[in-house]
Amino acid sequence: MVIEDQLTPFKKDGSVIKTDKMNLHSLPWPKEKLEELGEAKVELRVTLSYFIEPNPGERGYKRKHHYASYGLRFQVKKPLETDDQFRHRINKATRKEEKNISGSKEEDNWFLGPYLRSQGSLHSDIWTGTSVDLASRGMIGVYPVGGWWKEQIQEERHDQPVRYTLIVTIRVPEIECDIYTPVSNLILISQDTPTNIPIETEI
Repeated sequence: MVIEDQLTPFKKDGSVIKTDKMNLHSLPWPKEKLEELGEAKVELRVTLSYFIEPNPGERGYKRKHHYASYGLRFQVKKPLETDDQFRHRINKATRKEEKNISGSKEEDNWFLGPYLRSQGSLHSDIWTGTSVDLASRGMIGVYPVGGWWKEQIQEERHDQPVRYTLIVTIRVPEIECDIYTPVSNLILISQDTPTNIPIETEI
């Protein structure tokens, strides 16, 4: 599944630039097919790609958010997690990132985890688990974090929309099964319209 979309990472609130909104993507997810496979081992690969504008005044990484114009991150919904709980988890992750608090290097069966995969502007990671566990993970959140567009208010770049590409791949290495057909059928009858939600942060 390939999703191309955009968001505006920042907004101006008085004399302060704040993080603006996240996109929540409800995917055309083969839930019934995944549930049929039960405890079979599956792999979910998520790749997020976007372009940054380097800060011409910074030739290194003296401070975390000085070189890149902005950053994007992704999170995948967990089993039994409601939409509201998922959104709150993203808000918490945003606040940690903005405060330069490192998250866990490993989380929830991800190969790299949210800390290691978030370097640069091409983020890719692989989740491994059971098929029935993957069945309830059909939502991905894409959200912004700080950069020099946010820190340097005089540049007036805060209202610039940014584009990104999200690629989602499901692989069932242990058995032969057709995941492609149910996904393609769902795509034909529905188009992903992301839910654009304000980020609850005062940073």
